[in-house]
Amino acid sequence: MLYIEKYLDTPKEYAPHAFGPVGTISNEQQMALDYAYDYCSRMTSQHSKSFYVASQLLPLHKRKAVRALYAFCRITDDIVDNPNPASNITEDVIAWRQRSLIELPQTNDLAVLAWTDARRNYRIPQIYAHQLIDGVYSDLSKVRYQNFDEVADYSYAVASTVGLMSMHIVGYLTDDAAAYAIKLGIALQMTNILRDVGEDYRMGRVYLPQDELAAFGLSDADIARGDVTPAWRKFMQFQIARTRQLYEDATPGIAMLNKDGRFSIASAANLYRAILGEIEQNDYDVFNNRAFTKKRKKARELMRTWWSTKLM
Repeated sequence: MLYIEKYLDTPKEYAPHAFGPVGTISNEQQMALDYAYDYCSRMTSQHSKSFYVASQLLPLHKRKAVRALYAFCRITDDIVDNPNPASNITEDVIAWRQRSLIELPQTNDLAVLAWTDARRNYRIPQIYAHQLIDGVYSDLSKVRYQNFDEVADYSYAVASTVGLMSMHIVGYLTDDAAAYAIKLGIALQMTNILRDVGEDYRMGRVYLPQDELAAFGLSDADIARGDVTPAWRKFMQFQIARTRQLYEDATPGIAMLNKDGRFSIASAANLYRAILGEIEQNDYDVFNNRAFTKKRKKARELMRTWWSTKLM
């Protein structure tokens, strides 16, 4: 059982504005912000087609903000997964934490400029950004997870925090939406974990619960061999069933969001959820095949999602 309550007791500390109080932005500063947001949009388009498509369904001002959020998350992830060989990762993470949460960023620090402005405009608690950075940084020291509770804690840090920050941008009708955003974040991260088993193992990481692997007669050695055995299929079926249930449990939260954001968030969830079906179609071979949702299926999923959100 997943206990969401432990993630909800979070102190709120809101972000400052990049240029001071609203209404004091000069034309030059507005031009800098526009360029910064455009930079984040291009980064989103380049690195995440699904997120880019889902964010396209938001009103312009919210679309810009979630893409600034994506840029912050992407840079955080790249510092750890694609480090600069000429520098120290720990020092880079410390420096990035300071830069990304600075009160008055430099106008040429494009991602930070847009991200700081978005944080202030939508009153995003800084604690979520700190938790995300901590979660991503933990990849350097923790590469095995003993049980699902540990995996859920990690998923909260690197994915649910993104959902909570997105929730502030999209807007919500009740604080109860937070619990559903947390569940959705864990479902999304579990989808990533199941899709990327082979890729993660080659980087020295296994996010799958060790006790559950053992319960199905599996170990890291089976992942290393990359054989799709009957035991592996049963293990993956169990993991996919639980992840799908998390998506189901998170669904009521969509109706707790502002109307103009429901289609976007539901689309992001359903496009990702469809990856689970692609894993099944690939006969659970996540060692050599990276599951993805094809364009035609994405289009069908978007149409179905549009109709379902209209009924909310």
